[in-house]
Amino acid sequence: MMRHPRAWMGVLPLLASESAYAAWTVNMTPGATEVSRTVFDLHMTIFWICVVIGVIVFGVMFWSMLIHRRSTGQQASNFHESTTVEILWTVVPLVILVAMAVPATRTLINIYDTSESDVDIQVTGYQWKWHYKYLGQDVEYFSNLATPAEQIHNEADKGEHYLLEVDEPLVLPVGAKVRFLITSADVIHSWWVPALAVKKDAIPGFVNESWTRIERPGLYRGQCAELCGKDHGFMPIVVEARSQADYESWLAERKAEAAKLKELTGKEWTLDELVAHGDKVYHRTCAACHQAEGQGLPPMFPALKGSKIVTGPKDAHLSIVFHGKPGTAMAAFGKQLSEVDIAAVVTYERNAWGNDKGDMITPKDVLALKHAEGQ
Repeated sequence: MMRHPRAWMGVLPLLASESAYAAWTVNMTPGATEVSRTVFDLHMTIFWICVVIGVIVFGVMFWSMLIHRRSTGQQASNFHESTTVEILWTVVPLVILVAMAVPATRTLINIYDTSESDVDIQVTGYQWKWHYKYLGQDVEYFSNLATPAEQIHNEADKGEHYLLEVDEPLVLPVGAKVRFLITSADVIHSWWVPALAVKKDAIPGFVNESWTRIERPGLYRGQCAELCGKDHGFMPIVVEARSQADYESWLAERKAEAAKLKELTGKEWTLDELVAHGDKVYHRTCAACHQAEGQGLPPMFPALKGSKIVTGPKDAHLSIVFHGKPGTAMAAFGKQLSEVDIAAVVTYERNAWGNDKGDMITPKDVLALKHAEGQ
């Protein structure tokens, strides 16, 4: 069937547009650090070496097939060996490999040099979020997906950074050498930010190291690059690079918030206050598995609405949230959430979706449980 020539008239301007060109970009990104640019330059060097080798090899091959084809009466040469040829095909590849190995080795040595860091951050992967701890600063927090559920369920238009936005980005100072200590609390994850040339597996029981030095302020996005479970596609990474002054100001604010949170543990909470706070904690931390209305996703994630755990003894309910349940997908939140958050979310679950138990767990109860277990 012939295609109408006018059909291509509307396609050609699109193919020539800048947006279409961007959509066809398949190369690596130069990134925002010296290491990322070095990796990019190394990649391009090796790429062009391979292109030249390919052009020469296939050029000689096609030229030989064309010029020395049988139909022109060519006769095959008959020879046993050629010392010159053997030396050439040994020396030339060796020179090429050395030319490739020297810059590659220099780059790898630089990538693995995590010494003399200015900032040390422990990165821990959880299903399905990231935990950041600023070592020596008494600042730590979780970073969760912030894309609205309406977009995920196709009930609203997708945002510009769909599935690549978080509630708490990792804040780093510009110009400082930042060392990452990367591990996992459950399964294997991978912390990957292409613009920073950082990609390290987060493995339970192991600590991998990497580092970066960001040169300009901005937001740099990444994702978990290891298939880690049903919500693997919902644990993005956002790094926010700030000037040194802005970073120090932010760090001071986070320290003040941490001190305030410790004060809240000793506060006398009301049921309404805990339920209101627990509502936020639940939808940020628990709703991905147990769903917004507590209906769950049986059999892997049981319903909380009307369940025996939620409507049973509150100490047993607290223990499940605190310790998790071995052999199931229920994680232990004792070290993931603060005393206030744990108390609030347990109280919320016992008084939401028609459960209406009317009782509550206080932050002091959670703190007492931690002290009883030597935490």
